[in-house]
Amino acid sequence: MSFDSAVMASNIGKCFKIYQRPVDRVWDKLSTKPLHSKFWALNDVSFEIKKGETLGLIGPNGSGKSTLLEILCGTTKPTCGVVNVVGRVSALLELGAGFNPEFTGRENVFLNGTIQNISKRELENRFDSIVAFADIGSFIDRPVKTYSSGMYVRLAFAAAIGMEPDILIVDEALAVGDVRFQRKCYRYFKELQSRGTTIIFVTHAVELVRAHCNRAILLNQGRIEKIGMPQEVIHAYLEFMFSPNASNGVNVKKLQSSTIPSNQVDNCLNHNMYNNDEYRWGNKNAEIIDFFIETKRGKDPFILETTESIKLGIKVYFSESMTDLIYGLTIRTVDGIIVYGSNTRNKLIDTKPRNKDETAWIYFKFELNLLPGDYFLSLGVAQDDDTVDNLAIDRRYDIAHFNVEGSLEDLGFAALKMTIDE
Repeated sequence: MSFDSAVMASNIGKCFKIYQRPVDRVWDKLSTKPLHSKFWALNDVSFEIKKGETLGLIGPNGSGKSTLLEILCGTTKPTCGVVNVVGRVSALLELGAGFNPEFTGRENVFLNGTIQNISKRELENRFDSIVAFADIGSFIDRPVKTYSSGMYVRLAFAAAIGMEPDILIVDEALAVGDVRFQRKCYRYFKELQSRGTTIIFVTHAVELVRAHCNRAILLNQGRIEKIGMPQEVIHAYLEFMFSPNASNGVNVKKLQSSTIPSNQVDNCLNHNMYNNDEYRWGNKNAEIIDFFIETKRGKDPFILETTESIKLGIKVYFSESMTDLIYGLTIRTVDGIIVYGSNTRNKLIDTKPRNKDETAWIYFKFELNLLPGDYFLSLGVAQDDDTVDNLAIDRRYDIAHFNVEGSLEDLGFAALKMTIDE
């Protein structure tokens, strides 16, 4: 293990014994043949995390993420392999786990610190800052069973991060509570990064991985499928999520296929805004084969102007007859933060049924109320199947990269049409 390593995992595995009946646990010890089956939640997992690095851990449900976190926290031991962790570890797993509902908030903070092997003197030194962060006032001296759910998670979050860990492990709970407290959580998260705290961050929100992490790991069925830069790992994750039986993550350069008629060749690649690192998935019963962005200055300018009117057109080829179609777009920052997204279903727009071998243009019109900066455009065609995510037909993630320029010197992403009177 190198000097600058915070975590080193070598060939770790975790096996659980699965019993059909509770009584089999007893008879298993007496029987000459096993009365259990084995389930390997983790198998041959190896990785290294450098000090000060923020690592994103993503994967489908049941991929072994929680088990891996429990091993890193020391709450469970691996069946095989070796894990070395350097420094004090604090975990945001199940917030408030270990809190005694009969104890006051003050007593639970000290209980939580004792569990983490922190001395009473150090706890006393940190207590005021923990209470200030939680911002629950006099409730700190009341039993936590009297707390609202929001107060409970705020205190649990503050108690976990208030110990100034060398390594912080976060399972989804990057921000909790109301909007103001969530903002405080994100600010503190950034502060920890600037201090050089090593952070392991588990989430299903790929935008957060892209925005906050230096590297990422994709875990699937207990094994590491990919480790590398966040964008690469996110693409692999999307492939797992949207094509469970085959690889639907397609290199767009290979899409010029003989299965598409010659007059339906993908023309998206020929635009100056086209992003060669786009990612694409869907069942391909319809395909986005062209797009354009038009302003008063003409079509497809690489640089757009803040607040100008935009007409976006997408050309779709339908290889099957289809109904209940949804067309949509998303605009993201370079960090992957969604600044706007909408579709025809959100707008309560009924779309036309389409015939096999039909080609159609769909148009979006909007004002580009974005501040200067670089942005990525994603386009999609889906079919309404009464689920939250809908059936992905053709989604082209980050298909276009464009730059917005303007004289505005405001902060953030949104160009609000604000006036100030005195």
